[in-house]
Amino acid sequence: MQIITINREFGSGGREFGKRLAKSLKCAYYDRQIIEELSQKLTLDKNYLERILDTDWANIYNFSCAKTLTTNKFTTQNSFLLAEQHKLVKKLAEQSDCVVVGSNADVILADMKPLRIFVYADINSKITRCREREIEMKNLSEHAWVKKIKAIDKGRASKHELVSAIYPWGDKRGYDLCINTSGTSIEKIIPAMKQFVTAWFKEHTYGN
Repeated sequence: MQIITINREFGSGGREFGKRLAKSLKCAYYDRQIIEELSQKLTLDKNYLERILDTDWANIYNFSCAKTLTTNKFTTQNSFLLAEQHKLVKKLAEQSDCVVVGSNADVILADMKPLRIFVYADINSKITRCREREIEMKNLSEHAWVKKIKAIDKGRASKHELVSAIYPWGDKRGYDLCINTSGTSIEKIIPAMKQFVTAWFKEHTYGN
């Protein structure tokens, strides 16, 4: 099984990178589909779910008491939803080769030996991408974008800390490849990434 997980800074183009890479590799791609499927399973509004799962978890939990995802330890609604998300990620990944963006898949799927990628960029590139993507927010000031980007990344980092006791979110030691997309056309780097992925899995075949 060839699993690729992608963590990314907000505005770095990580979602586009994952989608294009999955298409190039002709494998399954999971991102927003995880929220959509979870909302159907739990009969909850997907926008509500997204807000809950993207919150700043550092303000909710004492990490010293929350190192494993079990429904016994996690009794609040937030914790239950997080645990359900993780179970769904594992279920989807077990079905076929895939690219999974976000959802702390690098930690959840660690036993499947995924290729773990982190996508980042400088602040100016991130603001530019955000303005191009979020048309309804194109008039947001630069200061407001910086604040929004930092807040979202803080939430992602705190949720990752909740499930990983080894390396912090974004720490290069926790990934197999870190990609700086600053001033880069993501579409143009996909062919080289496809070659890298093919070579990486040839070198990291376990159990043979």
